[in-house]
Amino acid sequence: MHFTPGRLSFAVLSALILACGTPIGADAASTPTSAIGSDSTPGAPQLTPCQLEHPQRLTVVAAQCGELTVAEDPTHPAGRQIRLSFARIPAINSHKQPDPLFVLAGGPGMAATTFYAMVAPVFARIHRDRDIVLLDQRGTGKSNPLVCPDDNAETDLRAASDTDIAQETRRCLAALSAQADVRQYTTSIAVNDLERLRQTLGYQQINFYGVSYGTRVAQQYLRRFPQRTRSLILDGVVPPQLVLGGAMALDAEHSLERILARCAREPECRSRLGDPQQDYDSLRATLRSHPVPVSIADPLTGEASHFEFTAYHLATVLRLSIYSAEPTALLPLLLHKTSASNDFSPLATQFLLLTRSYTDVVAAGMNNTVTCSEDVAFYDPKTVDRAALANTFLGTAQLDGLLTVCKIWPQGPVDTDFHAPLHSNTPALLLSGSDDPVTPPAYAEEARRGLTNSLHIVLKDFGHGQIAAPCMDRVMQQFIEHASVAGLDVSCTNNDKPMPFFISLNGPPP
Repeated sequence: MHFTPGRLSFAVLSALILACGTPIGADAASTPTSAIGSDSTPGAPQLTPCQLEHPQRLTVVAAQCGELTVAEDPTHPAGRQIRLSFARIPAINSHKQPDPLFVLAGGPGMAATTFYAMVAPVFARIHRDRDIVLLDQRGTGKSNPLVCPDDNAETDLRAASDTDIAQETRRCLAALSAQADVRQYTTSIAVNDLERLRQTLGYQQINFYGVSYGTRVAQQYLRRFPQRTRSLILDGVVPPQLVLGGAMALDAEHSLERILARCAREPECRSRLGDPQQDYDSLRATLRSHPVPVSIADPLTGEASHFEFTAYHLATVLRLSIYSAEPTALLPLLLHKTSASNDFSPLATQFLLLTRSYTDVVAAGMNNTVTCSEDVAFYDPKTVDRAALANTFLGTAQLDGLLTVCKIWPQGPVDTDFHAPLHSNTPALLLSGSDDPVTPPAYAEEARRGLTNSLHIVLKDFGHGQIAAPCMDRVMQQFIEHASVAGLDVSCTNNDKPMPFFISLNGPPP
């Protein structure tokens, strides 16, 4: 999952999973939002040809786009209306199956259309026979996005204090107040938008692929609309009963330890890079004692950038590197080169690249609403061992950043059963990576206890999100085709291996 409070670069580090705010009245919070406005039937929207573009402009996907107009506050249907942007990629087969695949992005705060443009090829097998439907969740993409104003470039290069985070949070809230009631952007409301779109497009049942935060959305839709849900693929699973926040730093530390130990076990990696754990420990000790000045050329603009590299910057690089295959493969080499030379420039460059790649596609305001309303509002400080957090590379800063944001950010309505265990016989395929830093396999197992018709695949040594793993496209297509885990052949996943570690800047060993 992924998340954001306060200053965006800090948010990616401190909240990459959700955020919170001020409580609203008990009546609004206790009303299951699936019952709100359920009698109204929207008119069929006009669909026009469009293109979905990769955020780095690498590829485009041809689609049909439309807009759905809904009340921002479902309890006041005559109040402010917002337009939700969606896209449909029609099935290639003229004799297509009647049940489409709805794709749900992570974040919270990433638009479904943006996510799909980044990963479209992995859905090619499913797309042959089924429509793909993408709704930019309210507050993301082109659906009244809750995007905070750009941060100051200079202060983005240092660790944000509680005062900085509070100031940025208030600034974002003030900037969004004219266009939105930020309370109305929770998951409990958003699942009704999905149901409204299903009705509008005339589908009787739908399938879901959800990644990270998207698994939470998919499960809540299933809870509210079980008869309309044909099957679920949950990738990087957040169980409904889990309140995120307190364990994130510990999960990330354990993931990093496994990654570094894997490099140390591999003969080529060990012989060329030594013990990555020692490099990691050495760099942390150096930065705890003093910051290191760096001067680098901005990797995107080429402009000179001068700042002090601190433990905060190292934590950000570590946190974002262990999410996905490419930066994970490069990480031991970067740690080793930096430790050997005491030149922090490569890590500083990686800091700029990684923070921008995440924050550019996340709507921080929507992230704040979801995190603060659905997680921090339920947080119990007594369940967290702050001494244990302090020993991790993230420390307590991530959790404290969330708490600071959520003292300011308004909370929205959350269904009373939102964190109750979900019980369903709907077919569900659960996907995990053994080294996932934010949704480890144990989370999927917790969700699976209530999903009686499910299968959990754990890919050894993989991180967050398994959609691009070799042969996973075939496994997903077969599962969706039959809407059953019975007899599903997943043997090909036993041979899946993550990207090998780089032993030099030229790449992995041959």
